[in-house]
Amino acid sequence: MKLLSYNVNGIRAALNKGLLDWLKSANPDILCLQEIKAHTDQFDSTVFESLGYHSYWFPAEKKGYSGVAILSKEKPVSVKYGCDEQEYDQEGRVLQANFENFSVLSVYVPSATNISRLGFKMKFCEYLLNYIKKLEKDFKNLIINGDINICHKAIDINDPVRNAKVSGFLPEEREWMDRFFDQCNLVDTLRVFNHEPNQYSWWTYRVKTARSNNKGWRIDYTLVTKPLVKHLQRAYILTQAVHSDHAPVGIDFDLNKTQNL
Repeated sequence: MKLLSYNVNGIRAALNKGLLDWLKSANPDILCLQEIKAHTDQFDSTVFESLGYHSYWFPAEKKGYSGVAILSKEKPVSVKYGCDEQEYDQEGRVLQANFENFSVLSVYVPSATNISRLGFKMKFCEYLLNYIKKLEKDFKNLIINGDINICHKAIDINDPVRNAKVSGFLPEEREWMDRFFDQCNLVDTLRVFNHEPNQYSWWTYRVKTARSNNKGWRIDYTLVTKPLVKHLQRAYILTQAVHSDHAPVGIDFDLNKTQNL
């Protein structure tokens, strides 16, 4: 099974940049989207059905902002919109699709480019950690996809020294990720297969050459609970997809087979 996660920075803009053609070629079984920035009355969501996908959209109440989605070729057993907290659900932060043997979440953690939002971001992060801990009591095989808006390690960011005081790489954010992984039994799938530097998933639009020079950040993740690790076949970043300032991240896995990792 192929699962991809993509912060599209606006589904309408991404569609205008050829997202559908890319989706036909990439052909994931499941696609998680973040920052869709639109309600379904603002674009034609049926175009995804024509490609064989069941689609589930959880936009923010505020149009043009935030929002997540999950597209799946297999119809989920159930879908849950939100994370049981109105403060976050009104911003379309979490969407969950449950399948027979595993559960998938599309998550969009708030950014804090405006430092006044850092408190809100960290509050959401703490809530998310405890929410996932509770979910694990009912779902052993969890796959958490999304834009976490944090670089976990120095290897995950261009110029960690200069960015040490920038939100997305602050000590308190990175410490939260340590606890998130540890307390929720999560594994960063890319680092199971790839321990190389310069593996980024986001490049600022503010510097025109950031992407061409690979001056980026890795803030998009596919995380799995530990029982799923043995079923992973590979994990990757699709840097050639250019519909957004982010790149898709993904995994291939097979629950019917175990790998010697």
